[in-house]
Amino acid sequence: MIQITALPAFTDNYIWLLQDTDAQRCAVVDPGDAAPVQAWLAANPQWTLSDILITHHHHDHVGGVEQLKKATNAKVYGPASETIPARDVALKDNDSINVLGHDFEIIAVPGHTLGHIAYYHPDLLFCGDTLFAAGCGRLFEGTPQQMYTSLSRLAALPEETKVYCTHEYTLSNLRFAVAVEPGNPDTLERLADVTRQRETGTITLPSTIALEKRTNPFLRTRETSVKEKADERTGTDNSAPDIVFAALRAWKDKF
Repeated sequence: MIQITALPAFTDNYIWLLQDTDAQRCAVVDPGDAAPVQAWLAANPQWTLSDILITHHHHDHVGGVEQLKKATNAKVYGPASETIPARDVALKDNDSINVLGHDFEIIAVPGHTLGHIAYYHPDLLFCGDTLFAAGCGRLFEGTPQQMYTSLSRLAALPEETKVYCTHEYTLSNLRFAVAVEPGNPDTLERLADVTRQRETGTITLPSTIALEKRTNPFLRTRETSVKEKADERTGTDNSAPDIVFAALRAWKDKF
């Protein structure tokens, strides 16, 4: 079993800490800031940081890598086609790595950035800024078609898969989701639940693939209700799911 803990960073980032409790080794995903990781290691000196997993090159995901590498000599994994500081292992689609005694499959998910990757182990998905709880990442480098394809790959994973994204955006994403599907009872219920969680400062992650398929409009572009809302927004017939996705993403950018 991998034990997973969220280390908050900046205003809304999470650095995911993975622990092998038998060997007292740990790994982190997307340490944009070294300080939260170093604070945890200082408070738990019996633990060794052995691995650093990076999903994409943005500074709030890689900013702490070099400092942590220098302090711990952890092995750094990251996408092959992006510039990742101190990277030891360059990864591409369908590669497999072993971290803390567990195999992870690499899934290429271009869209937010062109080289973005996700790490998948049965029941666990670390997807960076591609799939968010009730949302998806902005298209800084890729096309809507690329992001639609990437999200479709993730949506095809087993429904019980836990989704560990790297930002606390769930509440704002659900407000948009309700605007897209005001009649979706699952989305309304999730919005109420998450509103209560955020009022008490409770983390809203991880999600699951099943929950995302019920409540995330970016995974629901084949639903008639979602297409009709996109058509209403654009004044055109968004004739295919990836075109519906593009319309939703453009709307969300201004929401």
